[in-house]
Amino acid sequence: QVQLVESGGGLVQAGGSLRLSCAASGRTFSVGAMGWFCQAPGKEHEFVATIRWADNNIYYGDSVKGRFTISRDKVKNTVYLQMNSLKPEDTAVYYCATRGGTTTSQALRSMNQYDAWGQGTQVTVSS
Repeated sequence: QVQLVESGGGLVQAGGSLRLSCAASGRTFSVGAMGWFCQAPGKEHEFVATIRWADNNIYYGDSVKGRFTISRDKVKNTVYLQMNSLKPEDTAVYYCATRGGTTTSQALRSMNQYDAWGQGTQVTVSS
């Protein structure tokens, strides 16, 4: 079992930046990918970004391409999400997620492919 703890959310004005962190503990040797999803009020979860451990390939959701950057620190078992040029529509709870074993890039965009989740961190972007 892998446990995830997120941090770094908060309130920021439009155009500003935030960096989220997600620290993994437990059976981290089994991690195949770690990523981020978000859920805005009244909406379904949306894929944000993910890193596949085996080849370090990175994938982004269309709405965040060019603005958000996902990265990882192998030693600290931590994944980061650098969020730049934030927009009010980025307001959501952001969840870190991980899965054991690798899979396709398409599958990694689905929350059903992840088996451990963090508690979520609120990001609010004011206009």
